[in-house]
Amino acid sequence: MAGQVCCALALSFLLTGGRAFAFEGKASAALSHYIMAQVYEALGDTGTAIEEYRLAARLDKKNTVIRLNLAAGYIKNNDLKSAIEELNVVTALDPGTVEAHALLALLYSFRNETDKASSEYEIALKNASKLDPKNIEIYKSLGKMYLQQKRFADAEKAYRLTLELSPGDAESHFYLGNIYEMTGRAAEVETELTEALALQPEYPEALNYLGYFYVERGKRLDAAEVMIKKALELEPENAAYIDSLGWLYFKQGKVEEAVGELERAAKLLDDPVIFDHLGEAYYRIGEVQKARVSWERSLELDSGQDEIKQKLERLDTK
Repeated sequence: MAGQVCCALALSFLLTGGRAFAFEGKASAALSHYIMAQVYEALGDTGTAIEEYRLAARLDKKNTVIRLNLAAGYIKNNDLKSAIEELNVVTALDPGTVEAHALLALLYSFRNETDKASSEYEIALKNASKLDPKNIEIYKSLGKMYLQQKRFADAEKAYRLTLELSPGDAESHFYLGNIYEMTGRAAEVETELTEALALQPEYPEALNYLGYFYVERGKRLDAAEVMIKKALELEPENAAYIDSLGWLYFKQGKVEEAVGELERAAKLLDDPVIFDHLGEAYYRIGEVQKARVSWERSLELDSGQDEIKQKLERLDTK
């Protein structure tokens, strides 16, 4: 199944872009083998097709189209090692390729080689941006990748470039808000998220994010409630939004209501933040054992939370 998925992705790359096909060297012989490979592929004989592609590649060593098709054949046969070797030849022949780097990113990701996958994906996107410099989706994809890698300065540049090309892109303002919160620039968080909502009022992620931002800081709680409830109208079963509402109720002193919402969120999603909030709510109403269980679950989900460890230690001391 995985091989078939990878193959479908590979072929989608090969069939797009209108790449010119130019044979070099022993052109006619290479062309003959290439055509036969295509015929065998159409007949479902991938093994013979691969042999024909290999013969074509030997006769026209610098032809990247042949090698991309050969790599796709290897993928179809679940020979990922050979596919990666072939794609690396393509990237050496044509450093500006998008397809080969994108396929390498997919294959490395499939093999859980995360760093290599990220590197290839970044190169693919940068090459794509050179081919289509006004395509904002490329820069947004780069921004998301940099954000996941916590390369905040690079992510900010990508989204700023997107907004230069498309000032009305609400998603770019939203992700800039994310970046600014993670880098401690609170005033700019509010500015970017407010702009995102001005451009797209029914943007559930931005509604929840800004609402939760206010809740965490204990400010504008009435406005936060409106935003979070609106986000929930748009996505009623979103556990993160339900958690935001429960945490808002907790901050407002409506602890029983908070417990109800946080329990509902915990049933929908195993998340360390939700169980931490639920532990706080249980503790506030005197349900100490339930608080312990919730905090222990939070710690199981994210063992690096020193604050949760301290809460459990305080319970043990008491």
